[in-house]
Amino acid sequence: MSIDVRPAADFEAVRAVLGPKSPGANVCWCLSYRIPSKLNKELRGPARGEYVAGLCRAEPPPGVLAYDGAEPVGWAAVAPRADTSFARNRKIPHLDDLPVWSLWCVRVRPGHRKQGVSHALIAGAVAFARERGAPVIEAYPLDNGDAKVDPTMAYAGLRRNFERAGFTHAADTDSVLAGQPRILMRLDLR
Repeated sequence: MSIDVRPAADFEAVRAVLGPKSPGANVCWCLSYRIPSKLNKELRGPARGEYVAGLCRAEPPPGVLAYDGAEPVGWAAVAPRADTSFARNRKIPHLDDLPVWSLWCVRVRPGHRKQGVSHALIAGAVAFARERGAPVIEAYPLDNGDAKVDPTMAYAGLRRNFERAGFTHAADTDSVLAGQPRILMRLDLR
């Protein structure tokens, strides 16, 4: 498998990875950390996809997509931390005033897992942030050790995958996901 990672400017490709099978379903669309809670609750069904379509037309796009040939097989959400709820999150510490970027969701489509897609997505998200002037990129993965994690709840990523990409543990957090603690990891891009 040859993986190519590109900015998520193609809404139909984003829909293939994040969208619901039923157009009226209320799936996350990776908006939970990106938009204010009130708006997240107000956007229902197709309005969620329409909002994401607008993000795909904006600069910067809302993240990166991994492709196997022409097929979109994975997604990573990456944006300036100031533009996410991580800027105000009480459970995940704010370490300094640098204009860091956050990488908070890594999703690989079923049938394409355990083939290096998540590693390509992390590397692609780092390159995306670096190209846009980010001095530092943060992630908030699960510190699960050898414990198995349900793939649906592993969207935050796993510590070992971020370590493999050069991120280092920067702080513990008070956040827990899928019964596992989340940690703050960083990679200096300067």
